[in-house]
Amino acid sequence: MKVLVINAGSSSLKYQLYNMENETVLASGRVERIGMDSSIVTHEPPGKPDVTQVSEILDHITAVKKVIDMLTHPEHGVVASMEEIDAVGHRIVHGGEVFKNSALVTADVKQEIRKLFDLAPLHNPAHMMGINAVETNMPNVPQVVVFDTAFHQTMPNTSYLYPIPKVLYRRHKVRRYGFHGTSHLYVSQQAAKYLGKPLESLKMISCHIGNGASATAILDGKSFDTSMGMTPLEGLMMGTRSGDLDPAIVPYVMNKEDLTLSEVNSMLNKHSGMLAISGISSDMREIVEAMGEGDANAKLAFDMYTYRVRKYIGAYAAAMNGVDVILFTAGVGENSNVLRKAVCEGISFLGVELDEERNNIRSKEVREISTDASRVKVLVVPTNEELLIARDTYAIVKGESK
Repeated sequence: MKVLVINAGSSSLKYQLYNMENETVLASGRVERIGMDSSIVTHEPPGKPDVTQVSEILDHITAVKKVIDMLTHPEHGVVASMEEIDAVGHRIVHGGEVFKNSALVTADVKQEIRKLFDLAPLHNPAHMMGINAVETNMPNVPQVVVFDTAFHQTMPNTSYLYPIPKVLYRRHKVRRYGFHGTSHLYVSQQAAKYLGKPLESLKMISCHIGNGASATAILDGKSFDTSMGMTPLEGLMMGTRSGDLDPAIVPYVMNKEDLTLSEVNSMLNKHSGMLAISGISSDMREIVEAMGEGDANAKLAFDMYTYRVRKYIGAYAAAMNGVDVILFTAGVGENSNVLRKAVCEGISFLGVELDEERNNIRSKEVREISTDASRVKVLVVPTNEELLIARDTYAIVKGESK
């Protein structure tokens, strides 16, 4: 079976085509600047030259058609015709309380996703455009939706409820949902496999550290608590997001600076975090480079960032009454040995001992960076959300879903 995985944004679309017999990527690519006359299509077929085209792509229907054209092209394509694509899997950011697992796309499923637009106004409407575009171009191909929030639906109410009037939960479903669930699930499974232990027997803390970042406590193989909340703004300090802050700051700043709700929302999501504190960048690589050159603001941003990661690790170790494994994943977590060192050196009270030589090794494989004597295993686990989406799609279409 061949499964096409799509991640549709408001003006972009990423794709990967998998051969599920051996879980290999046949091709990947992206369509950028959808809605413009200078849209960019990048197609990357392994073993063949990459292809880049600039053309007018005004909507997602045309974008999906362009993806199909790339995949079936006689020179740089990887399948003979569209009929070789057996299923399509979509990443959906928000599944609310309705979706605890991935689901086959039906009229009812689409209606439920539409009801969740208010919870993820920047993401779910774009995902729906991707689903509709596939329906138009590939009307007989089954589609599956995989939700970032689904993994966190196992959290107890002590973790997901906010201490505010419960009527807000009953009427509007104001609660913690958590995100990056597909990544946290995938890396926890990979870590358990690497250690040769059942996932259900381990107390894990998974740190998904990219431009967006979240930490998740995984107990008995299930999400027990997670740092992102009703939206991806809560939790860790991030590249451009503030993370946790006193909620009274919002009305105070709005009043003092005469800001609208939209303006303060943009400030907290796009102009805060490392970018705000460093004054130079939201990119951890640039922060570390500037810190090495003596930039005091870059060092402050780095120290604040790693301090908050350590705080969440400590809190989740207390919440689970211990921790066996700490995972680092995503762009920064997988690649920044400087960040991992700063975090691990500050949690030695848990029994964490970092092996600096192991920490400095770069690899695309799962690897242990703690010493053999460390009471807590520390692993770097490359994430692969697209593969998990492909696996769920394959299982559901084959009738093997849980």
